Amino acid sequence: MNLIEINDVNAPELDVFARLTENQLRTMYEPEVGVFLAESASVILRALEAGYEPVSMLVETGRLEIEARPVFEAIEKHCGKTVLDSLPVYTAEHDIVTKLTGYALVRGLWMILRRKTETPVEEFCRDKKRMTVLFDVVNPTNVGAIIRCAAALGMDGVLLTHASVDPLTRRSARVSMGTVFQIPWTQAKREESEGITLIRTLQSYGFKTVAMALTEDSTSVDNEQIRANEKLAVIMGTEGTGLPKEVIAACDYRVMIPMYHGVDSLNVAAASAISFWELMK
Repeated sequence: MNLIEINDVNAPELDVFARLTENQLRTMYEPEVGVFLAESASVILRALEAGYEPVSMLVETGRLEIEARPVFEAIEKHCGKTVLDSLPVYTAEHDIVTKLTGYALVRGLWMILRRKTETPVEEFCRDKKRMTVLFDVVNPTNVGAIIRCAAALGMDGVLLTHASVDPLTRRSARVSMGTVFQIPWTQAKREESEGITLIRTLQSYGFKTVAMALTEDSTSVDNEQIRANEKLAVIMGTEGTGLPKEVIAACDYRVMIPMYHGVDSLNVAAASAISFWELMK
């Protein structure tokens, strides 16, 4: 392996792991595709299994033989020995990695991987029966948690508006426990996400759209009539403000989760788990 020891926290080789923004990662390397940062062995392994190509790696020296070993084996299995032998693997002692500016290192492993070209919305929707749409969900923790729920509970895919958080951001991928690499997702373009455009697009593809919203005409999430539709798209809004009124009005159904003790809403990730479970029955 191409092991490269780092002894200086300011070494330029570490910029890509700790001092560049996620937007810079997306645009400065191969601008048409970009790269992203994954942390922890479990997330990295799922990315490699899903066919993402490694670019470089940072490993705390004391973790080379335990946590990093399965990652090296996965690189050889999925990418070949030539890639493993040539991949820059930067190593540093614990005191170096803990002083890195920016993100805290998790479990001593980071990897830079090459992104894939995202699937156009029309092609993405073609073979889906049950989807969730994240409408301007900007919290990376919520995006990761919703994607994890969607993957675990059998949804066919996740469609995000342009303003939503990129699922490959470090925190989203980690919160999802790597399931961002196990379920199909794509992000709509800016013009496809404006107003009710995406709702109308989904309806033109045969989807009945379900807004998760507290309105006077909202029905319970376990509604059999809704569940019976062949193609459903569950529209989830951002934490706090929820979905825009025009989006709620444009959807075919408005759905709520019955609650008690004066509670009027749930965290969007918790609400997604309940709605996915009910609508997949």
